[in-house]
Amino acid sequence: MKTKGFTLIELIVVVAIIGLLSTLAVVALGSARVKARDAKRLSDLKQMQTALELYYTDKNAYPAGTNVTLGAGDYACLNGSGFQATGCANPYMGQVPADPQSGAYVYTVSGANDYTITATLEGDTSGLSGAIKLKPAGISKQ
Repeated sequence: MKTKGFTLIELIVVVAIIGLLSTLAVVALGSARVKARDAKRLSDLKQMQTALELYYTDKNAYPAGTNVTLGAGDYACLNGSGFQATGCANPYMGQVPADPQSGAYVYTVSGANDYTITATLEGDTSGLSGAIKLKPAGISKQ
């Protein structure tokens, strides 16, 4: 007597193959998420650099602040008075971006002509990894 259908061994092999393929897809997706978050961090830093340079051009100094957590609370936008809460009038940056994972970039001004914004990359992007800093000259390792 012949019956049509799959044997238990065939079904187990197919389930194992599907499990292996889905595991590989999840691992690849996790790596892509890390790269996307790091790309956003670098883009955020460049945007902040542009806004700060516009501020400096108008005021001949960078906004005051030491260890200011950008993108949250009282430091969500940048206008002529410096970093302010949301709802700034005439902003240089209407909404200061927040880190995609920790939610914080830390801004410190040292003198009228220098500032530092620190961030941390999760992977290796454009030759940068780990703790990085943005200064008026550009982005570098910390």
